[in-house]
Amino acid sequence: MRGWVKVGLCAGTEGPLLSVESCPSSTMGKKSRVKTQKSGSGASAVVSPKEMMNLISELLQKCSSAAPSAGKEWEEYTQIRGLVEKIRKKQKGLSVVFEGSREDYFPELMSWAEENGASCDGFTVTNFGTEGYGLRATMDIKAEELFLWIPRKMLMTVESAQNSVLGPLYSQDRILQAMGNVTLALHLLCERANTASQWLPYIHTLPQEYDTPLYYQQDEVELLLGTQAVQDVLSQYKNTARQYAYFYKLVQTHPAASKLALKDSFTFDDYRWAVSSVMTRQNQIPTEDGSRVTLALIPLWDMCNHTNGLITTGYNLEDDRCECVALQDYKENEQIYIFYGTRSNAEFVIHNGFFYQDNAHDRVKIKLGVSKSERLYAMKAEVLARAGIPASCVFALHCNEPPISAQLLAFLRVFCMTEELKDYLLGDHAINKIFTLGNSEFPVSWENEIKLWTFLETRAALLLKTYKTTSEEDRFMLEKPDLSLHSRVAIQLRLAEKQILEKVSSSGRAKRLHFQKKLEEGAPLPHYEESDIALLENTEPDAKLPIILRKLEEVEEGQEIQVEEHSHLLNGEKVVYRMEANGEPVQEETQERVSKDVHSALDSTGSSNQKGQMEMADQSASRTEEIPKERSE
Repeated sequence: MRGWVKVGLCAGTEGPLLSVESCPSSTMGKKSRVKTQKSGSGASAVVSPKEMMNLISELLQKCSSAAPSAGKEWEEYTQIRGLVEKIRKKQKGLSVVFEGSREDYFPELMSWAEENGASCDGFTVTNFGTEGYGLRATMDIKAEELFLWIPRKMLMTVESAQNSVLGPLYSQDRILQAMGNVTLALHLLCERANTASQWLPYIHTLPQEYDTPLYYQQDEVELLLGTQAVQDVLSQYKNTARQYAYFYKLVQTHPAASKLALKDSFTFDDYRWAVSSVMTRQNQIPTEDGSRVTLALIPLWDMCNHTNGLITTGYNLEDDRCECVALQDYKENEQIYIFYGTRSNAEFVIHNGFFYQDNAHDRVKIKLGVSKSERLYAMKAEVLARAGIPASCVFALHCNEPPISAQLLAFLRVFCMTEELKDYLLGDHAINKIFTLGNSEFPVSWENEIKLWTFLETRAALLLKTYKTTSEEDRFMLEKPDLSLHSRVAIQLRLAEKQILEKVSSSGRAKRLHFQKKLEEGAPLPHYEESDIALLENTEPDAKLPIILRKLEEVEEGQEIQVEEHSHLLNGEKVVYRMEANGEPVQEETQERVSKDVHSALDSTGSSNQKGQMEMADQSASRTEEIPKERSE
């Protein structure tokens, strides 16, 4: 469509990113089910401002201290959580909540949307039980039919925050300026406290509680210990607590915050709610002039739940509105779904508050690197650089076939090379051979294939041994009828990680046996011609070549593996806020330095000792979820 900009889910942002085909962000996701609170009940005794400020300062100091040493993360989490619970106890009954149930406000939301030019025909908001609220078709809708549009004036954006009562503080605080998701969270709180806010019909319909890990009990979080996801969960809590403490002090002391309603009442529960609202709903849309993207909350559209498919939401710059076309044919009374993006279940749980059982894009992360101490490091790093792959990187192991991407296949082939390295560095055809590295049709050698699949089989099996429970034990626990929702989700996520690793180990074994047979039979290696179409497109999915022309698949797929970080100083300590981006930063050698060492190594290729060639990092990724979008920073 002319004038459409595709938008994808924002993580940490995590909701769908508006493409011009946008989908609610990872941020926008399936809404967590709400548990309505009683208004104003159980207020505790009045706490002196000085006492509260002392607790807040202690929390800020604890959260801004240096990262704990390996193995001490859980201890730090329990200490931070203990401080937060002290604060929450003293703030009991002071949080803002609305009377009535969420469902009572949906008619008002629909009327407000219609008055402001949004589409309201063809669907209604309905409770779908375990899936929560969603959109139900009130008539037949055809696939690719435009059924939903939301004009810009209905959206809550970073720009609308700048033009609101929050504007003066925004203009003077570097963290707000750098972190759009934090700005949206505070914008949401300010508008919730404003009885004349134009967005009140929308805010009334937001859940009053969420199922993100910020709402888990400590024993529920403990079920994730040993998983890849746990580090992100602990970081999310720490970042949120740090942000709350920082902004509490800022609101109480900064002159530009003197008119904010938050000055009179700003509880941790308020901030947790706002962060979760943004984290589960935020999306990226173009600015009015289309020159850049900004973060936004998109009323009504964010009621759509997730299913597998393609992004079908975009932003129409000509009509200045978010538009969504149907993902498939929908009959009257069927639920209307959208696709949130290629997120793993860990991302869904952490940023959206739900586990998606049939996730076609689930994966676990694995950090691999060629050891700088090994004799052939310079040559291997050079070959990888020519293929556009870092010598150290976070890759993904997928739940489907093939379990590894073309990029990971290429990396492992280079890692396992010895004398073959010369063929990829010298001679007229060296550059052409680079293009075959990620193509499964053209092995480097049968021995090389056996080595790489043996490594994957063994590595996956070793990672499985790091879990405290087996898959069978997890399945048994899931049969218990008295499991809390959060406990069930935590165990489902833990089991899903293991199932992927089990599949990778099994696949590695099958591949190893296959290539061992090829070697024993003396089968000839496939040879390529420069005009061979197989050079340009692999027969397996997601294995397109040339690799050098593509970004790493792990970055492209979810923009979830790595993260662009923005740092600020709080009380003299460096505070890192993650803006959802591409992936874990990788320290790379400069091309100049690597090239220098390559020539000196070319004469001594020989057979190399494989010991210590691969640096295996902790299986947990270093993507930290901080408020909404620090990935949600």
